[in-house]
Amino acid sequence: MTAPNPAPVPAEVELADAVLRVAKRIRRGTFTRLSPFGITPSQGRALEVLARGSHHGGRMIRLNQLAERLHIAPRSVTTVVDALEAAGLVARVQDPEDRRAILLRLTEAGERMVAQIGRVRQEVAEEYFGPVSPGDRAALLRLLRSTDEAFERAHPYPHHHGGDARA
Repeated sequence: MTAPNPAPVPAEVELADAVLRVAKRIRRGTFTRLSPFGITPSQGRALEVLARGSHHGGRMIRLNQLAERLHIAPRSVTTVVDALEAAGLVARVQDPEDRRAILLRLTEAGERMVAQIGRVRQEVAEEYFGPVSPGDRAALLRLLRSTDEAFERAHPYPHHHGGDARA
């Protein structure tokens, strides 16, 4: 007797598995290259969001804005910011427009770290996607963006799942 053939894996599941594998490899490569600097990928993303900013000339944002942009719960972003502040990369400052509110700003060391993170991300991306033709990279990016946009339309934010859904 032969064992029955397992049910075929649906294409959507195979695609989800492939995307997760790619994300894990890129995240691992990024983490490995950032670890000598004492920065986790979550902290790196937070620094990059702070570098783009949105308040007072584009350089400072509130804690809740950072949580929203990272798609994580405010309690989770507090842990990330505490670590960045302890490392001297971020400072909390009083909002001059609302003295009850606190703004986050990058320190000079934080600015240097953002530049380093950018170099690391470029290295990892080149290593992973370099062998893929420019046309295929553009097509993949276009497809992933359209998939993400369709998902966002069907499942509008804000909805926290207690963690970083974009990790």
